[in-house]
Amino acid sequence: MVIQNDYIPPMTNVPTFTVTEFKAKCLDILDRLGSGKLDRVEVTKRGRVMAVLTPPPAQDADGLFGCLKGQTIMPDGFDLTQPVIDELPSAADGVLHR
Repeated sequence: MVIQNDYIPPMTNVPTFTVTEFKAKCLDILDRLGSGKLDRVEVTKRGRVMAVLTPPPAQDADGLFGCLKGQTIMPDGFDLTQPVIDELPSAADGVLHR
C-alpha cells in the first residue's frame, strides 16, 4: 500500500463541528487535539467541510542533542576554556579595547 503525502486514511469516528459550534467551543477542541484525545476534527459550513484540524507532529527533543556533532573543526591544541582576548574590556567606561 502506498500512502501519498496528502492522503489521510479514513477514520470511523471523526468529530464534525459547524463553524458556529467550532467558534463557541474552539479552545476546548484545541485543548483536546493538543492532549491527544482527538486525532482529527472537521469544521463544516453549510454541510461542506471547510477545515480539517489535526495536532502537530510530535517533536523528538532527544533528536536535537548532538545533531551538530562532527560539524565543527578545531585546530590541534585549541583550548575552549582560554580567554579570547588578552586585555579585559572596560565596560564601565564603554571601552572594549585600549
